[in-house]
Amino acid sequence: MKIRYLGHSSFQLIESTGTTIVTDPYSSSLGSEMPAVTADAVTVSHHHYDHDSVERVGGKPLVIDKEGSYELDGVDINSIRSFHDPEGGRLRGENIIFKFSMDGIEVCHLGDIGEECSTELIEALLPVDVLLIPVGGTYTIDAEQAKEYVDRIMPDIVIPMHYREKGKKLDVDRVEEFTDLFDEEEVDFEGGSEIDISREDLGGDTTRIIVMEKAED
Repeated sequence: MKIRYLGHSSFQLIESTGTTIVTDPYSSSLGSEMPAVTADAVTVSHHHYDHDSVERVGGKPLVIDKEGSYELDGVDINSIRSFHDPEGGRLRGENIIFKFSMDGIEVCHLGDIGEECSTELIEALLPVDVLLIPVGGTYTIDAEQAKEYVDRIMPDIVIPMHYREKGKKLDVDRVEEFTDLFDEEEVDFEGGSEIDISREDLGGDTTRIIVMEKAED
């Protein structure tokens, strides 16, 4: 499968069959322009302008923004209810976590998760091969909380998202606040905007942190 980083919390996930999913498309109001993309489905973790601009995605995709189980041309999609804050949604409401099974690889997009890491939630998420996780704090978990999620989920690959990027207007931390919590040899800043992952890339002894560059049109 292929993962292409579109910026902020948005990724284009492409199975080898060609089935394509875009996560959390964002508005230009964020201060960054989202690349032009098409998809068979769009997932929305919550309805804020920087996560639910489904009109930015071409191809008349299926929009999934609720808890449940879905099947799309051989891709299994499971969505799990969680909270956008540590007070059970009282501050910022609910958040939907999405799990995708593509080419035998389990990919988990945590959306704008804000709740503390709990045993119940971790058990609901496992297994996870590739974890897409917010690390910028303020509106989501921060770097240290994200590190706890990584340590407990133990994925093979972690791709941070929702951190300070050029032009972005949100008051969030730099990705280095997160990557500095790991050993230098575990972090790859040369991930580019697109990576290919196969089952052969998984099953290592350590977790790889891959910091990706935003794709251009």
